[in-house]
Amino acid sequence: MTPSRFLARAGGTLGAALWLLAGTAPAAAAHPLGNFSVNHYLGLTVHPDRIEVLAVTDQAEIPTLQEQARVDRNADGTVDDAERGDWAAGQCTATATRLQVRAGPADTALNWRVRSASYAYADGAAGLRTARLECTLDAPLTVAADGTVLRVRSGADRARVGWNEITARGVGVRLDPTDVPEVSASHELRDYPQELLDAPSGVFDARFTATPGGGSAAADLLDTAPTGGPAGWLAQLDRRLAELGAAHRLTVTVGLLAVLLATVLGAGHALLPGHGKAAMGVYLAGRRSRVRDAVTVGATVTVTHTAGVLVLGLLLTGFSALAGEVLLGRLGVLSGLLVTAVGVLLLRDVRRRTRPAAPVTHDHPHHHAHPHPHPHDGTVAVLEAPVHHHHGLFGHHHHGEPLGRTGLIGLGVAGGLVPSPSALVVLLGAVALGRTMFGVALVLAYGLGMAATLTAAGLLFLRVGKRIAAAADGTLPALLRRLAPWSGLLTALLVLTVGLGMVLRSLPAAL
Repeated sequence: MTPSRFLARAGGTLGAALWLLAGTAPAAAAHPLGNFSVNHYLGLTVHPDRIEVLAVTDQAEIPTLQEQARVDRNADGTVDDAERGDWAAGQCTATATRLQVRAGPADTALNWRVRSASYAYADGAAGLRTARLECTLDAPLTVAADGTVLRVRSGADRARVGWNEITARGVGVRLDPTDVPEVSASHELRDYPQELLDAPSGVFDARFTATPGGGSAAADLLDTAPTGGPAGWLAQLDRRLAELGAAHRLTVTVGLLAVLLATVLGAGHALLPGHGKAAMGVYLAGRRSRVRDAVTVGATVTVTHTAGVLVLGLLLTGFSALAGEVLLGRLGVLSGLLVTAVGVLLLRDVRRRTRPAAPVTHDHPHHHAHPHPHPHDGTVAVLEAPVHHHHGLFGHHHHGEPLGRTGLIGLGVAGGLVPSPSALVVLLGAVALGRTMFGVALVLAYGLGMAATLTAAGLLFLRVGKRIAAAADGTLPALLRRLAPWSGLLTALLVLTVGLGMVLRSLPAAL
């Protein structure tokens, strides 16, 4: 069976399995903003003599799991009503301290009183839970006849991924002008608008003037076009995998379906735009025209990703203050730096191959008497290092020894260094249900799927390169043939550019 026929049959089998899974598996209640998100809402209601605030914090699965040990004060593994009440009271007090509202020309800070506090769990993905904290606060306020300016700062952590929203309305007073809406777009973090999930609300501050009178003139909500595509399709499959991993009865059939789906998800995530794994790893593997190089990159991705998910899972469960999305951002920066380092090494190799040998002068001792001319031009023949004979995409050319195994492993590490959040959630959910080894197996399958994408793309690249090279001498455009001597430099610059792009893309989340 030829490789292309094998890949076609394998793709057909996986496609059929995905169709069955998508049609039969129930969807899990995964958090729409992502498993790492911490979301905040402030709803301000201004009266002539006071201001009331509804402060809501909606936490996704990972932050909820991280703080569970602190909520469960007696460490018996369950959180009872008394523990939830105590936790809510303490967190609402912290919210009142964090929230800053200043009024009037004197910039007077309002003093908040906690009127009520509640903390509740809801079912999330992979058998984990989400948490919702609600705090009702109020503070005395005297609205001046000519208006009182109010400046609001939520105090929420801007580094955390999530939805941040502020609304304001007046009862017996008019708010004008105001830079926040009167009605919550997320229904107070209960129903996030699908069209805004890719660009969640990021409002941390507000400013408005309260004057005695009728209702408020609130700002309109921003309309955003809906988005979709492969990322949404993969997100749906992520939810299917989480549901299978948290199944009440783990039968052999359910387990095999979960492993299959984890493999497919790993392959799909490796192909998403912005990862840079497939384009980088297989292109450099293709430079050497050997199948084993593509396999080396793929195997390294599997090992790195599996180890990364396991280590990150231990860190998140052991350190409740650790922000998972920040750690992922820093790993993304490190991944980009690794790719950049490989590009620098390639540039160094190109420079070595193109550097001319320096002229050498030398003396010859003579032990015979007769004179004769012995001219020297100041140069000496240099034996060159063995060159690599290559038929590549630009035709027939020669270049020095290509990137070694260290560079290939570096690319594989970069490709698998950033753990997939969905794989992490499945692992933590399995651990919470006492199925640690099953969770590890799913993570391993996820890494194998990523490796399969890299290896398959590498094999495809090699096949295409050989077919092009077969007709390179007569059919390639003259421009491409002229680029052949520069292929090493172009490859190095491509790797360097992609690596720097990965760093810049991950840097905001890492800070």
